[in-house]
Amino acid sequence: MMPTGHSDSTLQAHANQLADWLSRSRSVVFFGGAGTSTESGIPDFRSSDGIFADDETFRHPPEVILSRSFFEHDPDTFYRFYRAKMIHSAAKPNAAHRVLAQLEQDGIVKAVVTQNIDGLHQAAGSEEVWELHGSIHRNECTSCRAKYGLYSVLHSESAIPACSECGGMLKPDVVLYEEQLHDDVIAHAVARIREADLLIVGGTSLTVQPAASFIRLAAKAKLILMNRSATSVDAYADAVYREPMGALFDAAYKQLRGKGE
Repeated sequence: MMPTGHSDSTLQAHANQLADWLSRSRSVVFFGGAGTSTESGIPDFRSSDGIFADDETFRHPPEVILSRSFFEHDPDTFYRFYRAKMIHSAAKPNAAHRVLAQLEQDGIVKAVVTQNIDGLHQAAGSEEVWELHGSIHRNECTSCRAKYGLYSVLHSESAIPACSECGGMLKPDVVLYEEQLHDDVIAHAVARIREADLLIVGGTSLTVQPAASFIRLAAKAKLILMNRSATSVDAYADAVYREPMGALFDAAYKQLRGKGE
């Protein structure tokens, strides 16, 4: 399938097509990456101004800082980077998040599987969200396993947030390099993807493994790709859209509602 542009006319045509597929689907799953949240003001990872762009403030590459061994060896630098680059507490859900939540309420979308850690799908109202890489909103004491929210990291009196119960160091429930994805999250995400009759993949270059390989499990689903740049799976998709995701979802939902009236 050839990728498509984003003039007003093509956006509406693709929104109409997306609305038609949504109306005829009974088990839609959305699989999203960093591009889902860029319209909320959260940078992606590898663009020129992304999270992993060169920054002389930190003497180590981001992939090193965001590893389990670095977290344990130098938690002070880890938390300076983590607070500066990974937490965007002022970000709000965009149109894509909101429409996906509404489609779940309508019984069309069955689950969201996300590589993001920002919690914006839940903030928009989505209930079944499988976070492959964890969430900034959950934190745990490395000593006594007490649970904490984001507030404890953002407003810690010390550079390294500590447990109020035992004084142990807190660790975000975020999957770092050198760590494995959570087995229960994988199991539920894979089950939903296998059941899908329409899989919408948005805002991801499909380069991060093993998460990217999961979409191959949707053997009986139509595949829609929404990404601003090409991916290795474009040729196998039923449709490839380059439009801004929020605008496309918003226009498709308006068309879908029109069909139901």
